[in-house]
Amino acid sequence: MRLTSAVFTYIIFLSGCASITRGTNEAFVIETKPSGASVSLSNGLSCVSPCSLRVKRRSDFVVTIKMDGYETVNSNVTSSVDGGGSAAMAGNLFVGGIIGAGIDAGTGAMHSHRPNPLVVELKLLDDQI
Repeated sequence: MRLTSAVFTYIIFLSGCASITRGTNEAFVIETKPSGASVSLSNGLSCVSPCSLRVKRRSDFVVTIKMDGYETVNSNVTSSVDGGGSAAMAGNLFVGGIIGAGIDAGTGAMHSHRPNPLVVELKLLDDQI
C-alpha cells in the first residue's frame, strides 16, 4: 500500500495536469466544400478532405488545399494557450505544482490550434466559370 501511494504521488508530481488530461497531440480537422481536395501541411502530413490529422499541440503550420479546377488555398494555423489549457494549468496549483506547470509549458499540452476545424469553401478558377 505504501509503495502504491508513493508511486502515485511520484507520478502526480512529475506530470502536468494538461499533459494528463489533454495530451501533447491534438486532432486537427479539415473540411472543404466541395470535399475531395488534396490537403498538405507544412509539417509533412497530408490527407484528402474531409479529414483529421494528429498534430503536436505546440506547433504552427501552413495548410495548402488543392483541387483541380479550383483556386489553391493556403491557410496559417497557429498554436496558443486556450481556455481548456489554462484550466488544466491552474490545476497544477493544486496537484502538480511548479514541476507540473513546467512540464505543461514545455510539452505544449496547454495549447490548441486556431482555427480548428479549418473549413474552406473552394472557389472555381476563372476559366471554369
